[in-house]
Amino acid sequence: MHTLIRPNAWVALKLPSGMTKVIQIAPNTAISLGKYGSFPSSLIIGRPYHLTFELQDKLPGEDFSRLRVVPASELHAEVIAEEDEAAGRRTQNDEVIAATEGEEFSLVDDKGNVVVRSNRETIDDNARQTLTQDEIEELKREGNNAGKDVIAKLLLSHTALDEKTAFSLAKYKLLKTKKYIRSWRRGDASKILDMRAEMIGLAGCWGNVHFGGDDVYLEDPKSRTDQGENACVPVQKDLLGGRWLVVDDTCGLLVATMAERMGVLYDDEEKAEERDGGERAAPQEPEASAPAPELVQKDGDAEMTDAQATPAKRNSDGKHRHQKPRPSDFAVPYSQTNTITVIHGASQPNLSLLNYWGFDITSPNHLPHPLLNHLLNLTWLQLLKPELDTSYSTPPLTAAPEILASWKPSRRGNFHRKRRRYARIRHIVDSTRAGNFSGLVCASTMDPISIVRHTLPLLAGGAPVAIYSPSVESLAALADCFSVPRRTAWVSGGVPEIEGLSSEELERWQGNERFPLNPTLLQGVSIQTSRARKWQVLPGRTHPLMTERGGAEGYVFTAWRAKPAEGKVAAKGKFKRRKVEAESEVAATPVTTA
Repeated sequence: MHTLIRPNAWVALKLPSGMTKVIQIAPNTAISLGKYGSFPSSLIIGRPYHLTFELQDKLPGEDFSRLRVVPASELHAEVIAEEDEAAGRRTQNDEVIAATEGEEFSLVDDKGNVVVRSNRETIDDNARQTLTQDEIEELKREGNNAGKDVIAKLLLSHTALDEKTAFSLAKYKLLKTKKYIRSWRRGDASKILDMRAEMIGLAGCWGNVHFGGDDVYLEDPKSRTDQGENACVPVQKDLLGGRWLVVDDTCGLLVATMAERMGVLYDDEEKAEERDGGERAAPQEPEASAPAPELVQKDGDAEMTDAQATPAKRNSDGKHRHQKPRPSDFAVPYSQTNTITVIHGASQPNLSLLNYWGFDITSPNHLPHPLLNHLLNLTWLQLLKPELDTSYSTPPLTAAPEILASWKPSRRGNFHRKRRRYARIRHIVDSTRAGNFSGLVCASTMDPISIVRHTLPLLAGGAPVAIYSPSVESLAALADCFSVPRRTAWVSGGVPEIEGLSSEELERWQGNERFPLNPTLLQGVSIQTSRARKWQVLPGRTHPLMTERGGAEGYVFTAWRAKPAEGKVAAKGKFKRRKVEAESEVAATPVTTA
């Protein structure tokens, strides 16, 4: 993960009102925060994440607002003051409103320092806030000291602060701070769709998602254009490893979480800096001796002739740039390890949230990104009935090199594109159906029983299974399929339909009404939930916060893939009978009495 904010990166800004705004930090642009103001994007590019910034007033002669990093001592000043007061320590700079023994409220000056503490009786006045709305708007327009002056004058103009308790006074100041202060910080959204942050973490932990090993690629077959499907690279099962199977209905949030754990979500910082430096370099002027390719009009279409005399490209230092040879059409671009395979039910998977990490799955010509070689996707039809999918079952196009050279460039481009797509789809389908996946992680609204029925045979022995669902009923029905009574009835021969089936056929058995799934394929089945509820803890007033957002709590089904033993299980080994033999010797010894 990048530690600094890079150009064109997506960040989440948490505003004082509690709202989270996701924006892209484009260079040389202005970032608007609504009523809080705006600032240039260059002020946060290159700064660390998870900092709190304060939007300052415009300086004379400048048409933009600067930012100030709010230190942690200022953010947690009230907590530090309470701890110091409890320990009997006196702070040098009292910046917070903290009521001590015999004091009911405090007032602050323009700089936020405590200047007045009083416990006098209530002022006999009908108006509690002497400032009118017009005066408050005038203070906001002046915009001095990032909104702190407005808060200080509101407190000074309040005539009933002595009636407030310490908790009520702190709450009043917090409300005014959220409304008028111009500060924000970079944070993460607490909830996206119906999957909470803690449930995403549980799914990744129970799915045992981790780095799956160094990249391993298949060799280029160097296929010719007149060769068909026989020239495709076959799947090598011994190279497959460290792969996870995913069913994601969260627009790519689950995939992004798993990719971060596997180390393929963020590009390498050194490579990214080199690429950015190359893009920022000034383009070289074309050499005078390099003739431009001619445009030839054929059949109404403009065709560019081959530039045979065009010299090799040069770098910024004038040296020749060595271009890598273009791989053949049937070359497999995907790694055989440390990959994520997404199963979806549409023509393309809905992974739009990956755009916030610089990856667009719909882009045909994507910039270098780790997910290009580690994210695979296929449909349920390609997994279950690949012969019915036209993109898989239709043989690839072939053409002799002489005929291919006579075609127009657009037709040749479509020819190579279709052959490359066929090779990719065939490799993804064949490698997925080969199985040996390291885990299954799901977050879908589909019936989990139907998902497990077709994905369990693809898992390796001991592979973890983590399935998220917003409701517990569907997961409870899934857990019941692997209960102890069902497993006992299965082993004791209570299912006549499975007699004579091999172990591989038992794993892919489609089930019946009594046994929807093979109950021996999963062990350690459990369902759990974890939602951090925020509570107000006060004497006699302890209750959940009424302003907390609702939504589905969510539940996670966890289990481990089991490989049933073949044949009859018998206990073997050497058993020691020393204790039994010693007892028999004692019993045979005669006892004499005096």
